[in-house]
Amino acid sequence: LIVIGDEILSGRTHDKNIAQVAAFLGAEGIRLAEVRVVADKTPAIVEAVNTLRARNDYLFTTGGIGPTHDDITVDAVAEALGVGVVVHPDARAILEGYYETRGGLTEARLRMARVPQGAELIPNRYTGAPGIRFENVFLMAGVPQITAGMLDGLSGTLEGGHRLLSETVGCWVQESEVADLLRQTEAAFEGCQI
Repeated sequence: LIVIGDEILSGRTHDKNIAQVAAFLGAEGIRLAEVRVVADKTPAIVEAVNTLRARNDYLFTTGGIGPTHDDITVDAVAEALGVGVVVHPDARAILEGYYETRGGLTEARLRMARVPQGAELIPNRYTGAPGIRFENVFLMAGVPQITAGMLDGLSGTLEGGHRLLSETVGCWVQESEVADLLRQTEAAFEGCQI
């Protein structure tokens, strides 16, 4: 997962997408292996996308696909993929319908229909502006509620393994008192992580 945005790095905005993407992937039987937070800088996004998409089955990004000048994720990902940027006709139609009674499709709003050439759309039940899929790369919104809707649209479409089963056990002991027991338990059961 690449979390994109200067607002995250400055501390002005607290990221909530890491937990919800990890929970979604866990339910799909996919383990989140790494998270990077990068600035709204094209070279940083390109480097992160090319590195992580090559070594992982799936790469998700959150942030930077909206209507404002600092929403550069589509352009940066297209650069990383070596393709151009186009206005997706289905995305344009979705946005035209959504904004028909909300002031119409402006140039700023049309930016949300831009995709790397050859990309597919991910449905967004909240605002209409779709997420984007290109091969194993998934571009999602930065707003957590919108990201949740996009993840919903991906349910059952990804190839995963068994669901991650997790349990929390509470006790009134210090970690140092049970450290050996935890290590031995994890070593005794393949696939168990404590």
